[in-house]
Amino acid sequence: MGLSRLAALHGVATSFSPSADVTVSVPDDTVTAVLAALGVDAATPAEVRRSLAAAESAAASRLLPPTVVTWSGEPLPAALTALPPGALLTVDPEPGATGARSPLRMRVLPAPAPAPDASTPRTPSWWTEPPLGVHRLTVRTPDHRHATVTLVVAPDRVPQPPARTHGFLVQLYSMLSARSWGMGDLSDLADLAAWAGRTLGSGFVQVNPLHAAVPGSPTDPSPYRPSSRRFPDPVHLHIESIPEYGHVSEPGRAALDDLRQEAAALREAVLNKGALIDRDAVWALKRQALEIVHEVPLTPGRRAAYCDFLAGQGQALEDHALWCALAEVHGPRWRTWPEGLRDPRSPQSARARTELLDRVDFHCRLAWLTDTQLAAAQSAARDSGMAVGIVHDLAVGVHPDGADTWAQQDAFAQGMSVGAPPDAFNAHGQDWGLPPWRPDALAASGYAPYRHLLRGLLAHAGALRIDHVMGLFRLWWVPEGLPPTEGAYVGQDAEAMLAVLVLEAHRAGAVVIGEDLGTVEPGVREALARRGVLGTSVLWFERDWNGRGRPLAPEKWREGCVATATTHDLPSTAARLTGEHVTLRHRLGLLARSLEQELAEDAADTAEWLACLARLRLLPEGEGDEEAAVRAVHRFLLRTPARMAGVWLPDTVGDRRPQNLPGTWDQYPNWRLPIADADGHPVTLEEITASPRLHRLMAVMTDGQEPPTAPPGARPS
Repeated sequence: MGLSRLAALHGVATSFSPSADVTVSVPDDTVTAVLAALGVDAATPAEVRRSLAAAESAAASRLLPPTVVTWSGEPLPAALTALPPGALLTVDPEPGATGARSPLRMRVLPAPAPAPDASTPRTPSWWTEPPLGVHRLTVRTPDHRHATVTLVVAPDRVPQPPARTHGFLVQLYSMLSARSWGMGDLSDLADLAAWAGRTLGSGFVQVNPLHAAVPGSPTDPSPYRPSSRRFPDPVHLHIESIPEYGHVSEPGRAALDDLRQEAAALREAVLNKGALIDRDAVWALKRQALEIVHEVPLTPGRRAAYCDFLAGQGQALEDHALWCALAEVHGPRWRTWPEGLRDPRSPQSARARTELLDRVDFHCRLAWLTDTQLAAAQSAARDSGMAVGIVHDLAVGVHPDGADTWAQQDAFAQGMSVGAPPDAFNAHGQDWGLPPWRPDALAASGYAPYRHLLRGLLAHAGALRIDHVMGLFRLWWVPEGLPPTEGAYVGQDAEAMLAVLVLEAHRAGAVVIGEDLGTVEPGVREALARRGVLGTSVLWFERDWNGRGRPLAPEKWREGCVATATTHDLPSTAARLTGEHVTLRHRLGLLARSLEQELAEDAADTAEWLACLARLRLLPEGEGDEEAAVRAVHRFLLRTPARMAGVWLPDTVGDRRPQNLPGTWDQYPNWRLPIADADGHPVTLEEITASPRLHRLMAVMTDGQEPPTAPPGARPS
């Protein structure tokens, strides 16, 4: 009983429900390990009693939690209304906050008797709402108690798309142009956005996370397991677009020409010789080119812009660049570095900053160059008329050996990994190998790491997609050495996580999209919708579960979502309609039942959807035409009230292969495939945009207009 009470005080759940009628207890060893990661000793009954007494005493004497949230125009939280009469509140505004001038002072007055007809809480008369921002709040009570905490004042909702719109979803690396260095880059992204906005009236392009990867040989190709979520990866740079590239002199120019020839060979191998995208090979070439370009002095104006970037990024960028420099010397696993270098604040690390100054500057410069090309991509999108522009993606966590875990060690729970509990779809649970943030450390810091992360991602974004958005509320922690079945849910302060998100999105004028597929805790979708966070709705999963599980009628879909036919983790629409995704899993030995059973069930499911499409008169071409069925699926999406409709770019050319096949590692080339046509032949960005098949599909998305004439030389499809 004591352990359960102690766990509850620290947000650790001692049971979970894999289904509505089942409750599973969390093993005591798991609870003890999770509490230890939170700095709470529960190793013995005596330690449990001591820790419980300390936690209860702290809770009883606490004036306010470390972070307090208020929503603009909404009643105050109980933490503030419960303060004793006569308490003096002083709000020191966030530097630079709009409307902030000098400290605000308020004195708590006795609460008046409630009116007989009062049905909702009211803001007390003594409260003066501070401007939006992250402020310092100090409270002093008449009995001489005091506390200084963080006060987050947030608007009630995030910005919304100005109108219903459609756009593309794409994994950037997979979209090679005729000038790419072996994988898609930020110039290709800008080009796609400019073309889609101007030619098709598209409102957005959503990409995979562009976070910095952990260097290595080979590098982990997954964009969802990065070294740092705070800074982008320079592998996405378009080298020739860097202004200094044009001013390289001999012999650097000859070396660059040689590198471009090698890059062309990489591109040719991927597009025409069946090679996989080789991120490491691409980076090896780009890094050599960047070393040469780095030797070109910046002009005065460019130098001033770079210095402004350094000042704006501050310590976070310096830490990231130092980690990159140290990884060049000692390898990417910082826990194996010489002991003094494992601490970013140690004297040894301070000396390394000086000794490796040139390399630190090099990596800072790469971050700046990547930032400028991210800005250029968003500018190209908005200049083309896109209502939203580039939609960036926030991964749920970072690699345990990466730059973020080194620079922010106090913020991460040691010896823990996040994942998912066992459920009806996966009896073994999941361990994603990503260390979680400590909720207590985030709260004590006023959510500084989270705020700075969001601010960096939103700087050049029209919208932000948050992978596994349920993690704002709770995450499944798996102690090191235990299977995923023996994890536990650890709760976040969802009110604070949401308030920071809404505030930063408001400041950036950006839409927020939450990936809320799968098992979702009751109340989560409602809480997100209240704050204007759009959900994610995928056609095949939208069913009327109150009836017989039939396809959900389009008018019954939620409005606050991005509606799509598929995602990067699911089969392409063509593969889904033809059953090829089942045969692929069979070839890889991933089916739990016989191929015949799986194919029969899949065919029945597809037939049900095709019948639904025909009944709604969305399939005028009749059955038996795969391309027509893909168009019908997208006509269905447009029948829903969804604010945004996303088209998976590989679907526009009939690609059969998923970009990622969950449950595989080396059995399938996850994250390494170029976009291909229906025959499996890789296609360039130029060929995609000229594809008659694409234009026939996008005519559906542009209100049924006739497709524009494809340019001369377009490849038939």
